[in-house]
Amino acid sequence: MSRTESLAAYLRAQARRRLDRVESKDGGRNARLALALLDTAAYAASLPEDDPLILMLDQAGCFGPLGCESFDPGEGGNQLIRHWDGGEPHELLLALPPAVSAAGA
Repeated sequence: MSRTESLAAYLRAQARRRLDRVESKDGGRNARLALALLDTAAYAASLPEDDPLILMLDQAGCFGPLGCESFDPGEGGNQLIRHWDGGEPHELLLALPPAVSAAGA
């Protein structure tokens, strides 16, 4: 599995988690955020392996120490994704490396 495929699979799984969340008064927030994560997954899947965003995530260690493992943003990245309020797909991908680095510091 390529890095972009791994990233997209991770984001789709996070979107499914959002859709599975049941909160009586969320006003559709979980559904909107799930759609935003699916949009980001589609965007990530379309990126070439040498895209600067993918390389930044690799340098942050999101693909393991050798850059060939499944995507895992660690606790810092997971927290960012759990609390992300939506936005453009590239904004989330740009925010991940600093969140990963801050958690590892």
